This record gives sequence, structure tokens and C-alpha cells, in this order.
Amino acid sequence: MQTREPDFPAIWRLLDEQVTAGRLPGYVAAVRLRGEVEVHAGGRTAVEPDSAPMAEDTQFRIASVTKPIGAALTLGLVHEGLLGLDDPVTEWLPELAGHRVLTAPDAPLTSTVPAVREITVRDLLTMRSGWGVIFEPTPLQREMARQQVSPGPLTPPMTGDEFVARIGALPAACQPGAGWLYDTSMDLLGVALERATGTSLARLVADRITGPLGLASTGFRATDPARLATAYLPGPDGLTVLDPPDGMFAAEPTFRELSSGLVSTAPDLLRCFTALADGGAPILPAASVEAMTTEAITPAQRDQGVPILGPGLSWGLGTGVEIAAAEPWQAPGAWGWTGGTGTTVRVDPSRELVGVLLTQRGMAGPQDGFDSFWSAVATA
Repeated sequence: MQTREPDFPAIWRLLDEQVTAGRLPGYVAAVRLRGEVEVHAGGRTAVEPDSAPMAEDTQFRIASVTKPIGAALTLGLVHEGLLGLDDPVTEWLPELAGHRVLTAPDAPLTSTVPAVREITVRDLLTMRSGWGVIFEPTPLQREMARQQVSPGPLTPPMTGDEFVARIGALPAACQPGAGWLYDTSMDLLGVALERATGTSLARLVADRITGPLGLASTGFRATDPARLATAYLPGPDGLTVLDPPDGMFAAEPTFRELSSGLVSTAPDLLRCFTALADGGAPILPAASVEAMTTEAITPAQRDQGVPILGPGLSWGLGTGVEIAAAEPWQAPGAWGWTGGTGTTVRVDPSRELVGVLLTQRGMAGPQDGFDSFWSAVATA
């Protein structure tokens, strides 16, 4: 039976229409579908009409797409025996030793009980440390904002050590392993990896991920700010600048975030996630990829995460996992993640798909603006 060739022009037309409509200033997409690969750039790197056109090597802040890359890094260290999934992280993060837990998520900060057990590496990968995104106005939410440790699209203005110290001084919203709260756990994990190995996160990523895969344009800062697209947030009056090319990612960061700190390109991400889709070599064994992409949280925790995960998705070890076809383009067993600054990556074995879409438009919710792209890919 002859395999139908992918209709890549239909995908690019859909994205070009979004640029023409003013929803996106520009994009770069890379897709491997049924053995065929194409990379395509459209629009411009900023809203100004005289800004540079998008190119295949334009860099983007990939935000939370950093998380699955951080998970692959962690599981590589676990495979080599440098740490274990069930190791207590207080071995490297003593600031979290003896931490307190609120009697209820909305309780006063003084209403606490002792943690029933220590937080583990697995808790951090699965977002179950007890700290993270809090949507309701609670005392803990307000204090995290005051301490500048609330999850957000840009890096907190402090070192990783200071970040851990401030988190450790706060009570957790729930007991270790009991609830799913997004983001903060991965930043704690990044500091733990640095301390466990005695190596900076930048060097760990370079030695264990980007180096072996030949990802020359991926790191914790832009290789050349002139190649970095402007990042925007959507609002009622259109797009406003979140971070310019010469902004936060133009220089080496003080705090390298494992949750959202990487800059990359569409071809680099396609190469990285294709390696994982094809078994993990040379960065991970296949068994570690399988563990990473298998649901690892409870149904109740999945329900708790719906405002972040969206329908049909759950969470594995550092990446989103599709468990139901809530959308026509979804398929159980597919996996990947999206970033708040307009990035998305998806691997769907049932369609022989690895796809990457990078834009400058920040997201207003789960899969915001991406569902039409994935629908086009699924039918191409």
C-alpha cells in the first residue's frame, strides 16, 4: 500500500492566514510526517513592518517546552545512577528539609502541619512538590508574588540558590505527592541537578543534550540577539512586548530555569524530539523515554491540572501526555508540551508525526491558537 505524501502547503497556508490576519507577527514550523520533513518560516520577527523576516534559524524563547528537555536531562542522570527518582531532594536542597504544609490550600500562612514525608525527584518531575501555579487568590499566592517566586513567562530576578531559599521558607499548598501544581517543581529540580553534579545547568544541557544531538542554537541565552524574535503577550488592544531581542535572553542569566529558560530554533527542536521519538539515542535509552511519556499522576490530580493541561491531556515525567482524543487531532499515546510564549511540540506515533511550531504570540490558555495547526497537520 502506497503512503500518501504529506500536504505541507496546506499547513503553511493556515499559518500564513494567521499572519495576514494579524494574530501572529510570524512563525517558524518544522514537521516530520510519515518520513517526510519540512521546515517553513513566515511573517516577520516583530510587528513592525520593517523588521527582519522570519528565517529557519530564528531563535525563540521556548518557555515550558524547556520542561521535557529538562526531563530528558534528569532521566539521563537517573539512568547513569547519579541520582534516583525516589531520592529525597533534601540531599541537595536542604532548604526544603522539615518544610511545613498548609492545613488547606487557602489557609493563612501560619496554619500549617509538618510534611508527612520528604519531597523526591519523582515529585519534582511530576509537579507534585506542593508549590506551583495557584489560580485562586490565597495568602500563599499573594506571598509568592511578593517574594517574586510566582511562576511566570520571565525568569525571577534572583539566583537559583535564592529562589530555593525563598520557596523553602514558604509553606507548601499540599503534601508531597498529593496535588498537581504547575511549574515551580521543575525550577527546584534544576537547582538540585546543579548541586548533585557540581556542574552548571548550562554545561549539563550542553554536554548531555545539545552537544550529542548537534543543537547549535539551543541554550540559556540567544547566540545572537539579532536572531531572536520579539516576544509578545496578547491583550484587548492587540500584542504588547513581553521581551525584546536585547532583553532578558540577550545575556547569560543569573538563574537558569529548568522550567522555561531555554532559547531554541524549530530545526533544533525537531532534531531533539525526533531523537526521543525514535528511541532516545544518543541521549536516553528507550525505556527512559517510555517512562517519561507515560501518565504518572492520578485522575484527581489530572482534574486539578485541567486549567493548565486542557482536556484530554495528563502529565508524565516532565511532559504532557495525551490520554483521550478530546480534539480530532489528539490521539492517546501522543505526547509533548506547549510554552506560554507561543511554542508547541508534539510527538504522535500513530501518525508518524513530530511537529514543532514557534511563534512570538504568548498563549491565553491551553493550546491557544495551536489546535488549528495540529488539526491541519493531522489531516495533511
